[in-house]
Amino acid sequence: MKKLLWIPGVLLALALGFGLLQYAASERVEVVLLHTQNEQGEQVTTRLWVVDHEGNPWLRGDSGSGWVARLQASDAISLTRNGSTMPYSYRIRNENLATIHQLMREKYTWGDQLVSLMSGDGTGSNAIELILE
Repeated sequence: MKKLLWIPGVLLALALGFGLLQYAASERVEVVLLHTQNEQGEQVTTRLWVVDHEGNPWLRGDSGSGWVARLQASDAISLTRNGSTMPYSYRIRNENLATIHQLMREKYTWGDQLVSLMSGDGTGSNAIELILE
C-alpha cells in the first residue's frame, strides 16, 4: 500500500514541472497585451506573442479561440507593447500565415515548438495583421 502512495506525488510533480515549462516557454520572450471586449462590453486582456512583418505587428490565433472571437466582435481593440497602449484595427491575412509561423518559430524558438506540440500543427490558425489607428 505504501508503495502506491508515491504515484500521486510523482504525478503532481510532473504536472507542476510541465506547468512551469509551459510558463517559461510562454513568458521568456516578448509578450503583448491585446485588449478586446466581451459580449457584455467589458474589457478582456489577453497575453499573446507578437512578431513584426511589413512594418506592422502580427498575431497568430486559432479560429476557435476566445480571443480571436472577441477580436472579431470588438468595435475597438488596443495593444499594449513595451508599456505603451495604442488603438489598432486588424486584418486577417492568411496568405501570410506561413511567414508568420516562421517568424514566430524564429523569435520564440523552443517555446513555439513546445506550444505547437501541445496545441497542434497550426491548422485553423490565422495570421492577424494589426494596423495602428
